[in-house]
Amino acid sequence: QVQLHESGGGLVQAGESLTLSCTGSGDTFIRHTIGWFRQTPGEEREFVAGVGRIGAAKEYADSVNGRMTISRDNGKNLVALEIHSLKPEDTAVYYCNTLADLRSGRPLGYWGQGTQVTVSS
Repeated sequence: QVQLHESGGGLVQAGESLTLSCTGSGDTFIRHTIGWFRQTPGEEREFVAGVGRIGAAKEYADSVNGRMTISRDNGKNLVALEIHSLKPEDTAVYYCNTLADLRSGRPLGYWGQGTQVTVSS
């Protein structure tokens, strides 16, 4: 199975932007639909966005409100999540995972370390 690694998080001020990266090891990355998730203390991990195998089909959670864009570059084994106009409520640990399908957003793989996004007001 492909191994995924998240990076790109950090401490930012409200209104700024971040780009998170999900990179995969191996040569099977292109076979997988990939999704981003986030989790805050005391809350369930929630689906944020997903992208199909070739990058054309995309799905976003209703809570995104147009502030995020997901894309992929299979040549780089990369799925990126751009977060714009960051708000304090975006503070969370962000994870990526393979998905059973784009519409359901059901994760299939193991959860990694994630990358922390902290937004100050």
